[in-house]
Amino acid sequence: MEEGRPAAQPEDPLDEVQEPVTATADVVICGAGIAGISAAYHLSLRKPSLRILLVDSGPPLGLTSDKSTEAYRNWWPGPDGAMVRLMNRSIDLLEELARATGNAFRLNRRGYLYVTADPERAETLLQAAEQTAREGAGPVRRHTGSPGDPPYLPSPPEGFEGLPDGVDAFLDPGLIRRRFPYLTDQAVAVFHVRRCGWLSAHRLGMLLLEQARARGVAFRSARLVGVEVRGGRVQAVRLSVPGGEETVATGCLVNAAGPFLREVARMLDVELPVFCELHCKVMFPDVEGVIPRDAPLIIGADPLQLPWSEEERDLLQEMGRSELLGVLPGGAHLRPEGGPESPYVLMLWPYATRPVDPVFPIPEDPLFPEVVLRGLTTLIPGLRIYISRMPRPAVDGGYYVRTPENRPLIGPLPVAGAYVIGALSGFGIMAAMGAGELLAAHILGERLPDYALAFTLDRYERPDYRARLHAWGETWQL
Repeated sequence: MEEGRPAAQPEDPLDEVQEPVTATADVVICGAGIAGISAAYHLSLRKPSLRILLVDSGPPLGLTSDKSTEAYRNWWPGPDGAMVRLMNRSIDLLEELARATGNAFRLNRRGYLYVTADPERAETLLQAAEQTAREGAGPVRRHTGSPGDPPYLPSPPEGFEGLPDGVDAFLDPGLIRRRFPYLTDQAVAVFHVRRCGWLSAHRLGMLLLEQARARGVAFRSARLVGVEVRGGRVQAVRLSVPGGEETVATGCLVNAAGPFLREVARMLDVELPVFCELHCKVMFPDVEGVIPRDAPLIIGADPLQLPWSEEERDLLQEMGRSELLGVLPGGAHLRPEGGPESPYVLMLWPYATRPVDPVFPIPEDPLFPEVVLRGLTTLIPGLRIYISRMPRPAVDGGYYVRTPENRPLIGPLPVAGAYVIGALSGFGIMAAMGAGELLAAHILGERLPDYALAFTLDRYERPDYRARLHAWGETWQL
């Protein structure tokens, strides 16, 4: 395996600062979302003697980590396979933890179903499947309805052991209708990506936090308001706490601030190439049983135009929502939520992806549930029954923090002793274990995996990487 290492730093980032202050820590982690908690977990696992302080102005996992789809996948087509290798490692760690804890966070491997009614897009998806297979995501099994088709093993509702990886590509419409009768008759191809599924994000995060705290990690409810840098390296952080301000001496600061990644980086005079997108999800009771309770996560791959009546179109124009009248991007998706007795489904569709400033509580859009539902009716016609009488939905969400090419930032910053773990744009839950392990390797000076340099901030300084950005193509963001 090729090894990449960050540029040598002038001093050990874990050295203690000598001047007297009110508190000390070897590592301060700003942000107690899934990324910050995973960083604390892996650092304490590798070096239990470290004094690690995890700070957040809110409760752990309370900002965006508990608002996710809670899904994971190793389907990441890309130019170098780095995302596939990161995700495979992260899923390996999830499975190891699930085995060690009796699957305390209910990891399943139901898979993702990518659905298209466009023959050209079907070919594009097939090429993407072949590409990810070459990168290590598992083989492509083509199902054409012929006697020579490979066997197909449906995913069970629970568990993850003994199931295939790779992709089952269903390329015959008749076979699709027999296997997935709830999908639109217009589907010409369905790709069941297998090393995918979902879990309980809150249970996972709290399990990691509990184990980290058992190894001495401290959590403090506080807000980071400043970073003291002298001689080009981190010396201390300032925290806003009840009753005033507190200084903590540290030689190592981890920026895991999620939607506030840029603001924390600017305390170091570092600009990060990230922006925020608002992403929401809808949960409602499928009282008519349209979605099978054992269904995978179902994704519409095609752009679409919503079926509005003329009266509705006029009303949308009057409301200033004409953006909903044109062709909208693909990516509408849903999955069952809860066990076999639960009636709930989660629905999502990132049709509006303009950069925004993070605001909490998140802005409300009263049209969002209906727009998502209408988009999904083109994928699952049975959902049309809810257009005129949708059960009362619950809506929540958070912010995706993205880099231009939709890859995370994991590794050192230009200030000695400062690190970042973030821009986990919609893949924080699935990437957290691998990202936390990778960050710990950077901080502790351990040998790095061959994909490490694909995620450091200094990648944007490499001419070969900058040239590749212009031809990056689809990011497969959901």
